[in-house]
Amino acid sequence: MTQVNSSRIIPNPHEILNRISDAQLLKVGRKFLSGARLDFDDGIACLVSNDTLGLGTLAFADRKARYGDRASYVVNHHINYTNVCVNGCKFCAFYRNPTAEDGYVLGPDEVVDQIRAASGLGLTEVHIVGGVNPELDFAYYLNLLASLRTSFPAIKIKAFTAVEIDQIAKKASLGWRECLAELQKGGLDMLPGGGAEIFSDRVRQSLFPAKIGADSWLTIHGEAHRLGIGTNATMLFGHIETVEERIDHLIRLRNQQDETGGFRAFIPLVFHPRNTSLADLSGPTALETLKTIAVSRLLLDNVDHIKAYWVMLGMKLAQMALYFGADDLEGTIVAEKIAHEAGAGTAAGLSKGELEQCILDAGFQPAERDTFHRSVVAA
Repeated sequence: MTQVNSSRIIPNPHEILNRISDAQLLKVGRKFLSGARLDFDDGIACLVSNDTLGLGTLAFADRKARYGDRASYVVNHHINYTNVCVNGCKFCAFYRNPTAEDGYVLGPDEVVDQIRAASGLGLTEVHIVGGVNPELDFAYYLNLLASLRTSFPAIKIKAFTAVEIDQIAKKASLGWRECLAELQKGGLDMLPGGGAEIFSDRVRQSLFPAKIGADSWLTIHGEAHRLGIGTNATMLFGHIETVEERIDHLIRLRNQQDETGGFRAFIPLVFHPRNTSLADLSGPTALETLKTIAVSRLLLDNVDHIKAYWVMLGMKLAQMALYFGADDLEGTIVAEKIAHEAGAGTAAGLSKGELEQCILDAGFQPAERDTFHRSVVAA
């Protein structure tokens, strides 16, 4: 059944439609502005359209109706607790085999020390992800959460992708729900959205066959939602996936959100090929990236926020993304490693002032938020 979002009110629809030159996109625009939910074919029409500005105008109208000229961010610190991973994904430059000399594991005290060193930044969130390390047992993760919760009771902990949750649960001989419930008791506030990659089984078998598949990823996030644990969602694009596979990914995320409603934000992740097994690929173009962000905003009508992850986009493209449907620039980050191992040329982190200036320079008003996308009011 076609769903209609009656809460979406976009002013001046005729003015918006007049800016669309592509006939197929114009049909999609009329449908969207009527309040009807877009379908798979509509998503394809958007991604294959050469009317990039028309598509951006449509997505920006929705973004503006939702958030006006605000662009949000969080003051956070990314921590990668281990680079040891047995999955061997071809698109990943971060992982190391268990026998690698440069493999590492951070102990709970080391993680605490890293957060403490950045405590003067006004952190409200710590974002923790790592590899699938078979040597780490359940106690490691509980001790990590306990150390952070004891040392920084006011900081929210967003940690462990669904891929990591699967591994942690297996090591603990627990089901996914039971594992999540125990981690929640230990201090886990939210799950990041990593590990989804692209939901196509064809791509999975080619690039990351050892990683959990789409159904498992979605089920783990659904279980988290039912426990009251909010999560993010991602899509890694610009490698070997097709346009159809990209749209299918978005539709499956939307269907999961219809069912369990716990996705706080969607983050389109740009593939970076350097230092990976796919170094012969070029990654997506800037136009392709902006179109994908715009389509994400239009299709994911039930996900509140679309992030422009500046680490992977580069700040200039992230600023442009705010005009193509994105409303959030992630955060200060401090020490990102995964994208930089694959050749990201951005800074490893930004200060709060630098991030706010980037938002202002793009023509928007910076709005600090917390992990759950609630406004943080300056003292």
